[in-house]
Amino acid sequence: MTNRAVRYHQHGNPLDVLSIEEIDLPKVGKGEVLIEMLAATIHPSDFGLINGTYGKLRTLPATAGREGVGKVVETGSGVDSSVVGKLVAMPEANGVWLDFSKSKAEELILLPSLVPLEQLAIAILNPLSAWRLLQDFEYLREGDYLIQNAGNSAVGQSIIQFAKKMGVSCVSLVRNEDRIKDLEILGAEEVWLDDENTAKRMNEFTHGKMCSLALNSIGGRSALRLAKSLRPGGVHVTFGAMDGSPIRFPTRNLIFDDLKFVGFWLDRWKDRQTPGSLRNAIEEVLQPLALTEISHEIDQVFPLNSFADALVRNSKSRIGKVIIEREEGIIRKN
Repeated sequence: MTNRAVRYHQHGNPLDVLSIEEIDLPKVGKGEVLIEMLAATIHPSDFGLINGTYGKLRTLPATAGREGVGKVVETGSGVDSSVVGKLVAMPEANGVWLDFSKSKAEELILLPSLVPLEQLAIAILNPLSAWRLLQDFEYLREGDYLIQNAGNSAVGQSIIQFAKKMGVSCVSLVRNEDRIKDLEILGAEEVWLDDENTAKRMNEFTHGKMCSLALNSIGGRSALRLAKSLRPGGVHVTFGAMDGSPIRFPTRNLIFDDLKFVGFWLDRWKDRQTPGSLRNAIEEVLQPLALTEISHEIDQVFPLNSFADALVRNSKSRIGKVIIEREEGIIRKN
């Protein structure tokens, strides 16, 4: 068996530094399993790792990709052979844009077998971020309001669906009219243009109650608009910076309304969890996926050897995720 991998030996523009290489097939030792990658996704953080701007970087040379679904195809000594054929999350530390990877059997995250592969490929990182954002910073009650920017992002779409399950009214801000229509088709109830009328409109929409929680993944003036939409004592969480410009703090609201400004990074949160608590948290987001209570939009699927085309497509305006499958037709066959 050959083992292709999309690799980079230096940091830089992904289209400049990534290439497909053949690497050694992992040798499976005691307590380990060999995993065949079936489908993987492309995240913004993948690019941060490749261009060298992410919070923690991999040792070079490295294989690209953070999340995907695979199938156990071989077990080492001491591992129950019944795990062969099971669908599992690809081990992130090794990179996931490759044919085969190995993992300790005790670290496997089993995935529900009846869920489509393209859904499983994005089943953990974005939904887990969304769930933690909704659970860890403010006690949201049924009937409360929250506001988020980049509502059309993958995390944003998960937040919309989880909030609806919780009975929380979610207002999602987007940058153009097309994204409003896209999210309404997906079931979002309140999608507004991200403009200077946001706070005034929020005051009218909530009859003065305003929002308990604001979720910011853009920065700049958009982050300021979120802050002005909060109630006294509300929480403003930043977990992304698509805009790149500094976040302006609304001094008056900060002082007189006692707003709280905090940050969130899923990797740090994961590092602080015990294996058991992390597994339980992942189960919380996999269960509604298995029950078809939530779903994730898919844009296009590309085979591994066409990864460059996948990256180009990923750079375009779209509503769903771009998926990389190990070989063309894997997802269609499943």
